[in-house]
Amino acid sequence: MNELFIKPELQYFKTCKEFADEFKPGKDDLVLTNQYIWEPFFGKLGLECRTVFQENFGKGEPTDEMFAAIYEAAGKGFKRVFGIGGGTVIDIAKVLALKDASDLGALYDRPELVLRDKGLVLLPTTCGTGSEVTNISIFALLKKNTKKGLTGKALFADYACLVPELLQTIPDYVFATSSIDAMVHAIESSLSPKATGTTKLFGYKALDMLLRGFKVISEKGMEARKPLMGDFLMASTYAGIAFGNAGCAAVHALSYPLGAAYHVAHGESNYAMFFGVMHSYLEIKSDGAIAELNKYMAGIIGCPPEKLYDCLEKILNSLIPRKPLREYGMKEADIDIFSDSVIANQQRLLANNFVALDKDRIKKIYRDMY
Repeated sequence: MNELFIKPELQYFKTCKEFADEFKPGKDDLVLTNQYIWEPFFGKLGLECRTVFQENFGKGEPTDEMFAAIYEAAGKGFKRVFGIGGGTVIDIAKVLALKDASDLGALYDRPELVLRDKGLVLLPTTCGTGSEVTNISIFALLKKNTKKGLTGKALFADYACLVPELLQTIPDYVFATSSIDAMVHAIESSLSPKATGTTKLFGYKALDMLLRGFKVISEKGMEARKPLMGDFLMASTYAGIAFGNAGCAAVHALSYPLGAAYHVAHGESNYAMFFGVMHSYLEIKSDGAIAELNKYMAGIIGCPPEKLYDCLEKILNSLIPRKPLREYGMKEADIDIFSDSVIANQQRLLANNFVALDKDRIKKIYRDMY
């Protein structure tokens, strides 16, 4: 059994200038980023690399249509791809570095085509996806009305570079949804049947850093996060290492149809489904790994294990209030539609559940959260 696999070399820089001095992005390089990130942090450094700004090709999370437009705009002839941004930018940058990404659909259908011939360097600007250390790239497939993960060893970066300076201007909403996403990564990977003692070291440490930070914010307000951004960034990466090995599960699987159909940000859609999935797990099996994890988290928060999720929801609601699914536009008829979609399209994730969830149980979770 594989205990742990980490592919990207992890590097840490206090500032963007330190990073640029080390990696020297130049004329043979493509940078995929956002203009609001590039201008203040890199614009004054005199770099001569080719830049593509993701927001010029659509808003929100990556879709197959957005990727096709960016792929055409990026052109040919670059030797390295730098992805500097949140999950959307990083997921797209991974695929831009492949040998031939002209047909995204073909890559899903034929994994043998997922081959890389360019260097890949990733810099996260949020503290949630952990995508900088995984070999997964998530796209909304608009024709299928769902999201699916593209996987392959070629999607691992050569370098994952953590630069806390990039997170100093992160908006409150992006911080809240991305850091909750990191929490879900850590929890789902720690409960996965693929978890090992080593992957749990990363998942549990991520939870320690995240939950302690959430407590400070709930007590002192959102501005109190500023001195903690380095911790949140590192925790996100630790959680990425954990789920990159052990996988995510039902929270992600059930969130994908909601996010795809109603354009709900990934972290927020995970938050919308999180408590429903955890309560379902506990109804089916309350001992074993989930009891161990709940006791650990309750110790950090400072509450009895049986009150953990009530206390955790109160803390997280101080970052962003959790909404019922109907407030996103979801219709009651979507319960059956989404459940069918999960069963048809998300078996890769469902295989990592703490306990098996059948279609009736998935429908119940949607109904409870509706």
